[in-house]
Amino acid sequence: MKKKIGIVITDGVGFRNFIMSDFINEAVQKNDSIVIYSGLPIGCYSRFDYPNIEIKELPVFSEDRKTWFFRKWKELAHLQKNKNFYGMKDNLISGYPKGFSSRGVVIKMLHFFTSIFNSNSSILLAEKFQFLSFSKNKVTKEYIEILKKDKPAHLFFTHQRPPYLAPFLFAAIQLKISTSTFIFSWDNLASKGRMLGTFNYFLVWSKLMKEELLYFYPNVKKENVRVVGTPQFEPYVLKKYETVREHFVSKFALDDHKKIICFSCADVSIGQNDPIVIDSIANAIRNNKIKHSVQLLVRTSPAEDDSRFRAVREKYPEIIWNVPKWILTREGHVESWSQRIPSDEDIKDLRALLEFADLNINMCSTMSLDFMLFDKPVINTVFGNLENGLYNDQRFLKYDHFKKVVDSKAVTIALNPQQLIDQINDALKNPEKRKSERKSMIELQVSEPLLGTSKRIAETLYNFE
Repeated sequence: MKKKIGIVITDGVGFRNFIMSDFINEAVQKNDSIVIYSGLPIGCYSRFDYPNIEIKELPVFSEDRKTWFFRKWKELAHLQKNKNFYGMKDNLISGYPKGFSSRGVVIKMLHFFTSIFNSNSSILLAEKFQFLSFSKNKVTKEYIEILKKDKPAHLFFTHQRPPYLAPFLFAAIQLKISTSTFIFSWDNLASKGRMLGTFNYFLVWSKLMKEELLYFYPNVKKENVRVVGTPQFEPYVLKKYETVREHFVSKFALDDHKKIICFSCADVSIGQNDPIVIDSIANAIRNNKIKHSVQLLVRTSPAEDDSRFRAVREKYPEIIWNVPKWILTREGHVESWSQRIPSDEDIKDLRALLEFADLNINMCSTMSLDFMLFDKPVINTVFGNLENGLYNDQRFLKYDHFKKVVDSKAVTIALNPQQLIDQINDALKNPEKRKSERKSMIELQVSEPLLGTSKRIAETLYNFE
C-alpha cells in the first residue's frame, strides 16, 4: 500500500544528496505522493519535473533570545557530557568566548552550569524548554497548519542538526507524525553538538555510525536505527555524471602526458593553511623536487569563492583551478553557506577529478573518502600547531572520526612541506601501496554499496510506521 511522505531538504548539500541523486525517482515509485519541504527557495527545483510531487518553501524561522538560550544550554551540556572525546572537548574550548559581551557572559555561565549538570535527563529537559519557547511563535504555528493540511504519513529530515528546523520537528511531534532523520556527515556524532531534536527513526552511513549514535544518544533504540550507506557518494556510480577523460583534459587545459595532483581545499574556517600548502606544492613542482612530471589542480570549497587565493594564483599562474559551480540562491539567510546549490556540471567535474587525478591532498576532509572510493592515494596536510604560529590544524588528527583514518594507515600525514614532498614522490611511485587499507576504510565508513543507495533509503522510509 502506497502512502504520502514528507521530505525536508535543509540546504545545498542535502539538495545535492537527495535531489540530484536517484532518491526522488525511487521515492516516487514507493509512495502515492511526496511533499518536499524546502529550506531553499522553491526556484531551485525548476529544472526538475517530478510526477506526484509538491514543493513547499518553508517560512524561515529565526530564534529569539529565549530559544537561543535553551538551545545553547542543550548543546553545551551534550558537549560537556562527552568531552572525553577530543572533538567534543575541542569544540567546547574553541567556542568559549574571549570577551565579556552580554551573550558572551551568558555562554560562560552556561559552560560552568553544564560542566556540573550534563546528564541525559538534563539535556532532554533543556530541549523541552527550547521547544516550549517557540511553541507559540508565528512561524511554528504556520508549520503546524502546513502539516495539518498535508497530513504526511512520515516526515524525513535529510539533516539532523540545523536548529532553525526545530520548530518544524516540533510541529510534527504535536501532530503525532512519525519522523526520521539522516546523519549528515561522518564527523557529526563524535565531534559536533546536539541534534535539533528527538526523532523516531535514524538512517546512518555504517555500522560504526550506528554504534556512535547509540552511544551518544542513549534514549535511541537500536531497532530504530537503519544502516543505509550515504547518497553523498552515489553520483559517482550514476551514468548521467560520467565524463570521458578527453573532455576532462580539454575542459581544464590539462597536459595529458603529466600526472595530476589534486589539492582540495577546506572552507576558510578550518582551511586557513590551504594557501601555504598550495604554495609548497607549486614551489616543489617549479624547482623539480617532484620526481615525476606533474601538474597541480586545485579545487576550492563549494562553501566560498576563490578570492582568498588571489595571491597564490598570481604567484603561480601554472596552477589549474576548479572553482565549484555552486549557486547562491538566497541572500541574508541565518546560515548563508547553506543556500548554495550545485550544478550538474560541478558534480560531473568532481567525479571526473576523482577518476582521473593521480593523487589527492587535503586537510582531513571527507574528500579523503571520495578519492579512496576511486582507489586513489591520499595525503592529509596539517602544517599548523601551537608552536609554529600557523592555524592549529594538527589538532584535527585527534578527532575521533579522523583518528580512525590516521590509525588505519589508509592515508599519509604531512606535518610540514618536506614531509609533503617526500610523500608525494612516494605516492606517485607506489600508488598501490595502501590499497587494502583504503578498501578497509571505505568498508568501515560506508557499510553499504554505492549502487542502489537511493532505492535502499526509499524502501527504508516506506517501511517506517
